[in-house]
Amino acid sequence: MKKSLIVLLSALCVSGLNAQDYNLGGNKFGDNWSIGLNGGIATPLTHSTFFKNSRAVIGLDINKQLSPIYGLTLESNWTINTQSRMAAQKSGTAFDAFNLMLLNRLNLNNMFAGYNGQPRLFEVEAVGGFGWLRLNDFYETGEGANHLASKAGVNFNFNLGEKKAWTVAIKPAILWDMSMWDADRAHSHPNFNANYANWEITAGVIYHFKNSNGKHHMTKVRAYDASEVSALNATINNLRQDVNSKDESMRNTANKLRNEEQKSADLERALKECQNQGPKVITNNKKTLESVVTFRQGKIVIDASQQPNVERIATYLKNHKEAKVNILGYASPEGSAEVNERIANQRAEAVKNMLVNKYRIDARRITAKGQGVGYMFEEPDWNRVSICTIVED
Repeated sequence: MKKSLIVLLSALCVSGLNAQDYNLGGNKFGDNWSIGLNGGIATPLTHSTFFKNSRAVIGLDINKQLSPIYGLTLESNWTINTQSRMAAQKSGTAFDAFNLMLLNRLNLNNMFAGYNGQPRLFEVEAVGGFGWLRLNDFYETGEGANHLASKAGVNFNFNLGEKKAWTVAIKPAILWDMSMWDADRAHSHPNFNANYANWEITAGVIYHFKNSNGKHHMTKVRAYDASEVSALNATINNLRQDVNSKDESMRNTANKLRNEEQKSADLERALKECQNQGPKVITNNKKTLESVVTFRQGKIVIDASQQPNVERIATYLKNHKEAKVNILGYASPEGSAEVNERIANQRAEAVKNMLVNKYRIDARRITAKGQGVGYMFEEPDWNRVSICTIVED
């Protein structure tokens, strides 16, 4: 027994040292718990026929994986009572044996081949531990007895599914009744004796609960030393400052853009008001009405937006039969003097032709003449106009 304990402690030390080689995620106290259901048979190890003397076994186990190599299992198994009816009545229970074991598990694959970050499809575990054994048919007296028990075996695990949440295990093991009595059955002393041992061959299904890392198993993560963490924090802080400065720059740019858009909108509104302004009445010795018709650069065609200004002149002439209109055409400074002279004259004629052809104003009441380049406005582009002045005595 002492040798077995020494071997077990040595294996635990090796597994603990090996576990330090891993930097694992999902390895908190609340992680890596699982529960399993088992079923199989138990039969005496010696002096009996294997199947003839076998009894059914059912069990439940709770597992905690402490590292990729080492884990603990709290196992309870019940052996179904298959004695004669009289012996079963003496025992008073449907189960002739019950054991509660604390088992150590060593994952041999991970111990010798390393852990790759998730369970393999097939793994082998060495199992061993001690616990409590309750026998209800002790020498067929009907009296129960409590014993120290030990168990050693192998688990053949098949980890199924993409998430490795389920394990199907085949578990052959030997269970020893450690309580050997002296000849007069006065005292017991622990010992491993094949005559007081059973084969247990069970199979079970195990469910692994989800861990804090979102997986059903441990995951390998990279370990960072203090200098790397400090460097990463400095990089993150610099990135945050860059983002904040860029956000501030973008806000300033957006504000400038809105201001420029507002100025542009104000200029466009002022230009439209100027283009669409009605006749101005000047009172001296004469009544004088004036309307401005603007043109695009190099164009002599009246835009639709300028036709209301021509129509105001026509309406006034229709309502005042004695009134006449003087139309003076102008050009902006671009181009040669000859071209500007011709365009200015054509713009005056364009307004006259619209009054005559569209509004049926007598041509004898209209005077149209080009004036070349105009200098009425400080903005050169605004001088592409025809100014209509209505004079009534």
